[in-house]
Amino acid sequence: MYVAGRRRSGRELRGVYCLIVSVLCDINLRVGALGVRKFPAGKYIYVGSALNGLEARIGRHLRTDSQGVRSRPHWHIDYLLLSKDTRIEEVWVKECEEKEECWVAEEVSRHGDPIKGFGCSDCNCVSHLFRVEDIDFLRKLGLRPWRKIYDSGLTP
Repeated sequence: MYVAGRRRSGRELRGVYCLIVSVLCDINLRVGALGVRKFPAGKYIYVGSALNGLEARIGRHLRTDSQGVRSRPHWHIDYLLLSKDTRIEEVWVKECEEKEECWVAEEVSRHGDPIKGFGCSDCNCVSHLFRVEDIDFLRKLGLRPWRKIYDSGLTP
């Protein structure tokens, strides 16, 4: 299993990541300015990027405070992750120097149903969140498992 770390040069890792999120039951959530959105139970892939610190960005998504509540919402994905009916199952990463987030989102869209407007307010993509049946295709996009959160006994 790939475990992210600093490069030998001491420079932060950069790249694109996919959060594999389980929505445990059908939920309706207010997602910031997007308003209320419906999320049917199932598996979702959220595509994000961090060209100035991949580990820190992923850590922010995984971090919880002493009450078990994730950080205050800033991005669309934060609203989804704040729900008690969701959990991050895995994180996949691809190290890259250039922004590949939109390319990965386009490829993921071929395998899932988009939640329109989610996570893409700074680009022209339809979405950066997709409901999917499986994630086997991620390896073909150059992504590698970073962590399996619940299978390994780690807690987000």
